[in-house]
Amino acid sequence: MDNDPKQTSKVVAKLLKYRKVKVLKWPSQSPDLNPIRTFVGRTEKACASKEAYKPDSVTPALSGGMGQNSPNLLWETITNGPMTGSRKRPSEGNYEKEKDVCIQLFDQWSEADQVEFVEHLISRMCHYQHGHINSYLKPMLQRDFITALPAQGLDHIAENILSFLDARSLCSAELVCKEWQRVISEGMLWKKLIERMVRTDPLWKGLSEREKYLFKNRTTEVPPNSYYRSLYPKIIQDIETIEANWRCGRHNLQRIQCRSENSKGVYCLQYDDDKIISGLRDNSIKIWDKQSLECLKILTGHTGSVLCLQYDERVIVTGSSDSTVRVWDVNTGEVLNTLIHHNEAVLHLRFCNGLMVTCSKDRSIAVWDMASPTDISLRRVLVGHRAAVNVVDFDDKYIVSASGDRTIKVWSTSTCEFVRTLNGHKRGIACLQYRDRLVVSGSSDNTIRLWDIECGACLRVLEGHEELVRCIRFDNKRIVSGAYDGKIKVWDLQAALDPRAPASTLCLRTLVEHSGRVFRLQFDEFQIISSSHDDTILIWDFLNVSTNGQTEGRSPSRTYTYISR
Repeated sequence: MDNDPKQTSKVVAKLLKYRKVKVLKWPSQSPDLNPIRTFVGRTEKACASKEAYKPDSVTPALSGGMGQNSPNLLWETITNGPMTGSRKRPSEGNYEKEKDVCIQLFDQWSEADQVEFVEHLISRMCHYQHGHINSYLKPMLQRDFITALPAQGLDHIAENILSFLDARSLCSAELVCKEWQRVISEGMLWKKLIERMVRTDPLWKGLSEREKYLFKNRTTEVPPNSYYRSLYPKIIQDIETIEANWRCGRHNLQRIQCRSENSKGVYCLQYDDDKIISGLRDNSIKIWDKQSLECLKILTGHTGSVLCLQYDERVIVTGSSDSTVRVWDVNTGEVLNTLIHHNEAVLHLRFCNGLMVTCSKDRSIAVWDMASPTDISLRRVLVGHRAAVNVVDFDDKYIVSASGDRTIKVWSTSTCEFVRTLNGHKRGIACLQYRDRLVVSGSSDNTIRLWDIECGACLRVLEGHEELVRCIRFDNKRIVSGAYDGKIKVWDLQAALDPRAPASTLCLRTLVEHSGRVFRLQFDEFQIISSSHDDTILIWDFLNVSTNGQTEGRSPSRTYTYISR
């Protein structure tokens, strides 16, 4: 137990002052007549006697067996007044008179003098007495600030303090007392908790957009706090259901039949809430309505297969086996720019924040400055790979490229200088994604590797695909891969990063619906969208899952929607 006499005495001084006993002036400061000095002297004598603090000596004191020299007596009489009932003991000498005078004198002093005196007094007490004082003071030092703040007109501070609680703690806080419950209710803290989760968690954000949690059943009046309190566990239940669907492979499946005119195959795609944009082997780019799955527009202009694409709110950028990169207006479909640089097929591209990186079968990587869709200039060409560069990714720090030469190379984004090579794959590398320190790559050696980009170490090898791993994506929870074996595999990313996790636990589910090679996929918290050599785009929906007749096996039962164009 922490027995700091100075700290304890300050509290004792305030306690003594709080009792507000009437003050009578003591006429003499003579050491012989001053009762306070007399009590200090008695305390010193009592503390000097070892017998006074043995357990067998202290026990009689509690039943009235010790005399007036007991240090316990001074403490108990000052704080509690004369003992009554079973605790009362007969006083000896002039104790009662001296005690009253001590208290009266004490109240006359300044706070600083009171503290100094109590420090002097407590320093002469024994450890047992310190413990007794501490036990007495503990409940007096506790403050219910959540209840006290609104009484001072500071409700907003109390609400702000409680707004940092998680759901479990908020439930507990509601049970403390009626005042805490009132602060939580009037402060709409359950609503604020849901809003905070929507701002910070992609899964919550996605659910709020799809299910309209914060807006459905709205009238002109704002729902009470109880509405959001009952809504929170429903959202948690939905999240748990979605996670279970991912683990068990339960989904609804929608299928877009692209029906290419010349040659079959959907090489690349990207989607948002409204549309899916796909690049096809027949040289075209098709834009699909995400809800109806109808083809909205077909863009033509490339003279070779569209192998890669990316779009934002303004433009679509595509790369083709005709060696060109084209920039299209995302709304009108008009060609805004054509970049002619690479000597062979443009296999992959990425753009962000005014920078674009393209890679080619010609073994080179081109870094471009994008001032506008019509003003794109070549900054630097990166050379170092000994075979086709199949994929690139980058952020503000690094550009990462992977090649058929079995290597991953890391380059500085700002200087375009070479940094390091990641070696480990036994055959050419077909795909990768890079984010923060993590690089995940897929290869024609049928494996997936996880890398630390800073030190170049291979963190884990995932095995399970039977043919070349053609596409790969990951988020904070999962890795999703597609391969030439026609299968899509879902992996546990956190387990894969844990060296103690057994290899047999890493693959959560294998999805089999494509009848041809899987070329490209993208996913979020609720769905996977994939494209294949079988000329289809599949939408695997883990949110809106039918509860009828789910079965394990090749894939659970599902509802199909076929759209042809």
